[in-house]
Amino acid sequence: MSIIYVVGLGAGSRDGMTSQAQAALTNADVIAGYKTYVDLVSPFFPDKKIFSTGMMQERERCLAVLDMAKKGTSVALVCSGDAGVYGMASLVLELASKDTASDAVEILVVPGVTAALSGAALLGAPLSHDFCVISLSNLLTPQPLIEKRLRAATLGGFAIALYNPRSHHRPDTLRNACAILLETLPADTPCGWARNIGREGEESHICTLSELAEAELDMFCTAFIGNSSTRVLLSGGTKRLVTPRGYTLESEAPARPEASL
Repeated sequence: MSIIYVVGLGAGSRDGMTSQAQAALTNADVIAGYKTYVDLVSPFFPDKKIFSTGMMQERERCLAVLDMAKKGTSVALVCSGDAGVYGMASLVLELASKDTASDAVEILVVPGVTAALSGAALLGAPLSHDFCVISLSNLLTPQPLIEKRLRAATLGGFAIALYNPRSHHRPDTLRNACAILLETLPADTPCGWARNIGREGEESHICTLSELAEAELDMFCTAFIGNSSTRVLLSGGTKRLVTPRGYTLESEAPARPEASL
């Protein structure tokens, strides 16, 4: 039986991939995916056959991978971050469910570190309590639904990670999203953003919500919005964005009574 590994690469650097992801790429006959992501890992596996397509060709890519697998080829279909978070795992499984000939193909979803987690680590710990992840791209999600989710997240008191904050065709996406968040959240809500996580040019910055609205971000950035408990703390001489989990710190705890002898 041939296998399709739907592999989350994390940020794409070798040390950021899980050992399970590296094993899947080693075991596959072909590495397939969006060209940008394939280019990140192909140098690590120079003897592998490569199949890549461009942006907006996700369905064609997945069908081609299924076709290869039905012919006996094991394929690693690579995705940035996690394969099940805005990745190809769902589409491959949907297409396979409609193709009885693919019943002989095993599909293994290999998790990776998504940008919400790797970006949060750069900033500190902004997602340590309940949080949600929202993509601002309206290519596959209606704009009114994105706006509804933004409002619901603030009403629910969630910390938020925002994917796809801006593109050449949508220069005002992040500013408009922040305007919606500012309907409920204070302008000085602690926020932050990270760019090129785990890659050359990596950077991160802590700011307020009003400052985030004016930030010049791009599709290689992930933005983070705190909730009412999020704080900017100084640790080791470095500012950190932290959403407390709720533990009582020793300095805040009431004095313990001494044990009687």
